[in-house]
Amino acid sequence: MSKIIDLTTHNADKPYEPRGFPQATLTVCKWQKTALWLLVIGLVVWAIADWRSEIFIINLVLTIFYLLSTLYRMLIIELALQKPREIQLTPEELATPPNGREWPRYMVILPMYHEGDILPHLVDGLSKLDYPKNRLEIRLLIEEDDDETMGVAKSLNLKPPFVIKPIPKSYPRTKPKACNVAIEDGDADYLVIYDAEDKPEPDQLKKAAHAFARCPKEVACIQAKLGFYNPDQNLLTKCFTADYATWFGLCLPGLDCLQAPIPLGGTSNHFRLNVLRKVGGWDEYNVTEDCDLGLRLFAGGWRTRVLESSTWEQACPNLLFWIKQRSRWVKGYIQTYLIHTRDFIGLHKRFGFWNSLQFHLLIGGSFFSQLINPFYWLMTLIWLVFRPSGVDAFFPAPIFVMGSFCLFIGNFIFAYTAAIACVKRGAGHLAKIGIIMPFYWLMISIAAWKGFLQLFTNPHHWEKTKHFATK
Repeated sequence: MSKIIDLTTHNADKPYEPRGFPQATLTVCKWQKTALWLLVIGLVVWAIADWRSEIFIINLVLTIFYLLSTLYRMLIIELALQKPREIQLTPEELATPPNGREWPRYMVILPMYHEGDILPHLVDGLSKLDYPKNRLEIRLLIEEDDDETMGVAKSLNLKPPFVIKPIPKSYPRTKPKACNVAIEDGDADYLVIYDAEDKPEPDQLKKAAHAFARCPKEVACIQAKLGFYNPDQNLLTKCFTADYATWFGLCLPGLDCLQAPIPLGGTSNHFRLNVLRKVGGWDEYNVTEDCDLGLRLFAGGWRTRVLESSTWEQACPNLLFWIKQRSRWVKGYIQTYLIHTRDFIGLHKRFGFWNSLQFHLLIGGSFFSQLINPFYWLMTLIWLVFRPSGVDAFFPAPIFVMGSFCLFIGNFIFAYTAAIACVKRGAGHLAKIGIIMPFYWLMISIAAWKGFLQLFTNPHHWEKTKHFATK
C-alpha cells in the first residue's frame, strides 16, 4: 500500500518565511508607494506646464532603456551560442556514483491540485527514473481537501519510493506553500521539484548528482532545461516551443556564462536541500516563486548552473489558459522586482554593480518591455499609415535611430535566434515559426497587461495552469 505522511505541524498563520528577505504579502512598501504617487503627480504637473517637453523626455528615456534591454538580451544569446557552459555528462560517468561512493539521497516533490486525470501518467513516467529506489523518495503533494486527486492516488496502490503527502488546508493556496510544507521534514541530500505533467529524462537525477559533485559548494541549484512534448499540437504550442527553446536553450546558458543571477524555471530545479532550508524555501505569496528563489540564492552568495538534461512538459494549447498562465508569470516578475528593490541600496551591495544592473535589465526589462511594446508598435503603425504632422519633433535623429534599431534589427535578430533555438533543441522543423514570433510577442503583451492590472486587484491570486490529459 502507498505510504501516507500526515503533516499536522504546519502553522498556517506563519508562512515558511524566506530568511533575510521580505515576502510578497505586501506588494508595494511605503516608500515605493510614496514614490509612485509623487511620480504620478509630477507627471501631471509637468504635462500641464509643458506636455511637449514631457513626451519628448519620456520617449528618450524609454527608448534608451529599451535599447539597453535589447542589447543585453543580444549579449546573453551571443554568449550562449559562442561559449556554451551547460554541464554535460556521458553515460560512462553515470555508471557509478559521484566520487565512487553510494548515490546521494534524493527527494522528488510534486505539488498538484485537481490533477487526478493525469496522475496515472505522472506516476508511470516517474517510475522510469533511473535512480536507486532505496536512495529515492517521491512525494506527491496533494491538498487534503482535493478528494479527486487523493482518491486516484490511493487507488493506484503506490509503493516506495512513492509517498502521498497531504497538504493541510491553509492559506495562501499556492504551489510554493505546498512545497514549503513538503520540506519541513525528511532527510535527503538533494531535492528536485517537478510539475504534474512533467516527463524528465530517466537519468536526470544521476546527472544532477554528478553535476553537484563536480561543481564547487557554492553551487546550490542545478537547473535542467524545459521543453514540450506536444510542440506540433497547434500554432500556439509551436510558438510556445520556440519561446521555451530560446529561454532555456539560449538565455539561461548565457546568464550562466556571465555568472549572473538566474531566475529559475518553475520545475526541474535541483537543490542542495540543506541550502534550500537555510534560505527559507519559497515565498508562499509570490506567484513566480521560482524567479524569486533564484535571485535570493544569488543574493545569499549561492550560484545556479544549467544542466544539459531535459524535462518535457505540456505546452498549453488553449489561448485563454495560456494568457492566464503568462499573466501570472508577468505579475510575479513585477512582484519580484518590487520586493527586491525595497532595499534599493542593499540590493546593489548584495549583487554588486554589474549584477544589479543585469537584474534591472533582465527582470525589470522583461516585464517593462512587454508593457510598452504595444504603444510603440501602434505609434509606428500610425506613423507609417497616416504620417501625422508634428510627430517628427518627438523623434529626432538619435531617438529615431535607437528606436528603429530595436524595432527592426532587434526584432529580426530575436526572431532569427528563436529559429536557431528550435534547431538546437531538436525541433528544426519549427524554425520557420520565427517569422511569426512578433505576433506571439503581441499576445505576451496582452497577457502582461492583464497581469499588471491584476497586481492591483488580486496580487496573490494563483492562476493555475490547466493540464490536459494525454494518451
